[in-house]
Amino acid sequence: MPHRSSGTRLAAVLAGAVGVALAATASASPALADGAPHGQRYYLDCSADGGPGDGSHAHPWTSLAQAGAHRYRPGDQLGIARGATCTGTLAPTGAGSAAAPIRIGAYGTGALPHLEGGGGHDTLLLRNMEYVEVRDLEITNSGGTPGTERNGVRLELADYGIGHHYLLSGLDVHAVRGGDFKTLTGSSGIQIDVAGTTTASAFDDLRITGNRIRDVDREGVYFKSTFSRRDLVGDQQDPQTYPGPWTPSTRVRIDHNTLTSIAGDAMKLDTTSGAVVEHNRVDGFQLRSQVANAGIWTFNTDDTLIQYNEVSGGGNSLDGMSFDADGASNHTVFQYNYSHDNKGGFLLNCPYSGAKTVDVIARYNISHNDGARLLQNCWGPILNARIYNNTFLNKEAVPTYLVQDDAGSPATTQHELTVRNNIFAGPGDTTDTYRFKNPTPDLHFDHNVLYGIPGGVPANSDGSGTNPGGSTADPRLIAALAGADAADPGSYRVARGSSALDLGVPVPDAGRHDYFGFPIPKRDPAAGAYQGPPAR
Repeated sequence: MPHRSSGTRLAAVLAGAVGVALAATASASPALADGAPHGQRYYLDCSADGGPGDGSHAHPWTSLAQAGAHRYRPGDQLGIARGATCTGTLAPTGAGSAAAPIRIGAYGTGALPHLEGGGGHDTLLLRNMEYVEVRDLEITNSGGTPGTERNGVRLELADYGIGHHYLLSGLDVHAVRGGDFKTLTGSSGIQIDVAGTTTASAFDDLRITGNRIRDVDREGVYFKSTFSRRDLVGDQQDPQTYPGPWTPSTRVRIDHNTLTSIAGDAMKLDTTSGAVVEHNRVDGFQLRSQVANAGIWTFNTDDTLIQYNEVSGGGNSLDGMSFDADGASNHTVFQYNYSHDNKGGFLLNCPYSGAKTVDVIARYNISHNDGARLLQNCWGPILNARIYNNTFLNKEAVPTYLVQDDAGSPATTQHELTVRNNIFAGPGDTTDTYRFKNPTPDLHFDHNVLYGIPGGVPANSDGSGTNPGGSTADPRLIAALAGADAADPGSYRVARGSSALDLGVPVPDAGRHDYFGFPIPKRDPAAGAYQGPPAR
């Protein structure tokens, strides 16, 4: 779906994304059906009087422990009373079926049911379950001593095999006071982990949609698996701790979620194949952590598509960029995203300790006022990374580096990075900015607009010169013109007389359309994320 042409309209779409996703999901598969022809319907009301109850509507269970002690069967439904607060851990057991999943959700009227973990490890734990759907709950975990490992929601498969069909939708996850941990089991708003060493396990058909995740320490959405060992990852993770053969989770989709005030990473995918991350809004990450974190990133994954997201508010430059294709990321595509006001920059490629990062594509993205460095490379092999047809505008925040390469021996480091058909627009009145740290022989620039960029770019090692086919003239971005709103993605079109028009060179397999929905020309594409006619 193309982006809207107006920032106001785009903001409206983002603001309504959660509600739209919930409405669509509810109409297709209601949280609690009117009848339960394939199973039984049970009720939990922690505000009810009269003893523990039997799970019926007249005598509901009154604690999470009671509801969790029942083993659920295909088609069973657990309704949790709106307006009530339950403290502890809800850890149901059992499995649904493809025709009749288990459903956990709200009943009655009023505010969402509130589950508070009380400082326990998990507020909602689904361990070794499958065919289960959870909707419309408020989930917190703020009790006890802050800083302990804990989660709001945790899905775990431990020596289970392949688990099928999981849905998390309409959840309000917040006030998870976890520690500054990146481990197999926490701390996160939503933690997805695969544990064990004997039976290769993974999730199949997992959707996280229409949720609100806010004020969480430390991770927003986080994946980790012990079945993740392969040559591509090298020793970037401890092979003794994660010894199982690479067994990726499949059919993973994370969409239409909002994540705000996240202590560490907003979203991290690990050991997945074919995952799609789209239409999410991230505003504020890397805010309360002492180690490196990014907005949306991949590790040890294949064929990940990250698109139509808006990411902002990276809190510092210890990473702190919107996107990261980390070690063993294989064929990761970042497209149609809007990145802005991140202190760490736009994109990181980060293999090390024997890992490789392969076939990264970043195209038709818009970056505004991303700082520190626009592109950063760690010191491991980066193979066939292509950065093309993106638009970078820096007005108030100006990066120190256009490309920061952390290779200790740049002359012998294999970093294949082609930067083509992009617009880089700076204020033009700065010094000691847009530098290149340790440029490697396979860093190649061509057909880019480099406007207001002091010092230019390094010459290509193939003898083709310095940014051949490119320009240093004004791209006439609407966002940079007097009176324009640079916070409106629609303003990243170009005006008449733009140096970007017809400047580019065709790129094989360049996708079907640009950021705005215009088709990609077969000949003479423009530089930047906009391929339509002049907007003014």
